[in-house]
Amino acid sequence: MNLEEVDILFSQEQVKARVKELGQQITRDYQGQNLLVIGVLKGAFIFMADLIREINLPLEVDFISVSSYGASTVSSGEVRITKDLDHSVEGKSVLLVEDIVDTGLTLNYIEEIFKKRNPANVKICCLLDKPSRRRSPVAAEYVGFTIEDLFVVGYGLDYAGKYRNYPAVCILKPSVYI
Repeated sequence: MNLEEVDILFSQEQVKARVKELGQQITRDYQGQNLLVIGVLKGAFIFMADLIREINLPLEVDFISVSSYGASTVSSGEVRITKDLDHSVEGKSVLLVEDIVDTGLTLNYIEEIFKKRNPANVKICCLLDKPSRRRSPVAAEYVGFTIEDLFVVGYGLDYAGKYRNYPAVCILKPSVYI
């Protein structure tokens, strides 16, 4: 980890503890339901892998890939699906797992598509919530941490494909991307 390019916002230990708490809460809330956990690629894959190991219920896993950033630090506002689901959501309790809720445009788009596919319900779990940037009315039922308007990397989050493997959530120093 190149600490000259980042400042640690949430340590590996803090993230691990919060993911465990979220898993326990989801386990309580989804008792007796047909749970399908859907990760939004690529950013959510590390968070989702750790999260599902903390959920003590039978569940299915799937992934969707969408694009709205490219190599930029700002969402383009245009969302497109680059990989759709392999499973049907019909009649299932869908838990959509995202790394960060920023503008809300991506999750709003995905949520609207899923609702047309007749799930029992759709809820959102995100590692990070950045409400100051919201442009679309999206609210996550499960939030790891709420953050200010910072550009963060690590624990699955990236900048131009890099930094995903950092075990902590870090603030990327502007000198890296400006």
